[in-house]
Amino acid sequence: MVRLTLLGLVLWLYLAAATPLNPHVFSDTTDYPLPNPGNIAAHDPSILEYNNNFYLIKGGVRIPIFRAPKLDGPWTRIGTVLHGPSTIEKGNRRRPWAPTVAWWNNRFYCFYSVSQTGKRNSAIGLASSDSLESGAWTDHGALIHTGTGPGSDIYPFNVTNAIDPAFFVDLDNGKPYLQYGSFWDGIFQIALNDDLSVGNPTNPTADHLVYLPDEKRKPNEGPFMSHRAPFYYAWFSHGKCCRFEDMGFPEKGNEYSIRVGRATNVHGPFVDRDGKSLLEGGGSIVYGSSHGEVYAPGGIGILPGAGDRPDVLYYHYHNTSIGFKQEVCAQDTLP
Repeated sequence: MVRLTLLGLVLWLYLAAATPLNPHVFSDTTDYPLPNPGNIAAHDPSILEYNNNFYLIKGGVRIPIFRAPKLDGPWTRIGTVLHGPSTIEKGNRRRPWAPTVAWWNNRFYCFYSVSQTGKRNSAIGLASSDSLESGAWTDHGALIHTGTGPGSDIYPFNVTNAIDPAFFVDLDNGKPYLQYGSFWDGIFQIALNDDLSVGNPTNPTADHLVYLPDEKRKPNEGPFMSHRAPFYYAWFSHGKCCRFEDMGFPEKGNEYSIRVGRATNVHGPFVDRDGKSLLEGGGSIVYGSSHGEVYAPGGIGILPGAGDRPDVLYYHYHNTSIGFKQEVCAQDTLP
């Protein structure tokens, strides 16, 4: 199983003074390394390296785009993906959630979510551009719908929530896939065509990746797929992510943590380090709350290594010394 090194990057968010720490809520374990500062506020970040720069997009009004020469900044806002509200007539169309940016067939693509908290009437949208900086993005609208909308009655869209998209290309055969899902029936993977439309839309090739069969509440979301031969790694966030000031803190251990399983095939089955299937509630905790400072890490992505730099696991979390109104983004390098 992949192990984290001690290196990391945090994207800080400066807020009001933190809530006093409660030992029944916050973990002071030192099992996980402290992240290093990166000096930008972000929730559900997505990072891409291109032309000797790093580009970060995050959930927010019209999906903001930032650029930096290094992972620790300084980050400069250079524009947005969308020029106005999403063309999808659902949910938070002015402030999409959990975007992910990818380079595919000589074009940049941004997958994003429109939804409402606690609702399954959601959609994953797609935008594209020939430049990360020109602002010439085209919003192509919805790729998949759940709840209502075209195709929402087809499995697995009829049992899932269309948020938290992630994009992965199988290096063995060059085929593209979309991972998505939150709560309900868990996390799925859908095969895409080369134009990034859903393959065989009336009967899509669907892999069930992550599920909690025996629990009424199923807090798995934020998937991401990576590959290091001979294994494929299915990453996800588990637990409560946010809104702690409004809704209170869960019991210690029920907040966000970063989990993973692996398989020798992109379609699975994925198991954790103990051999438990991710479809049976498995998932090894790779990074969790620690030091009484890091709280509820999640919203992960993997930035592939380049040159002397290894792969990087990046994520957001709450810094307990700052506050809980929003999450911050962090990264740890992988060996």
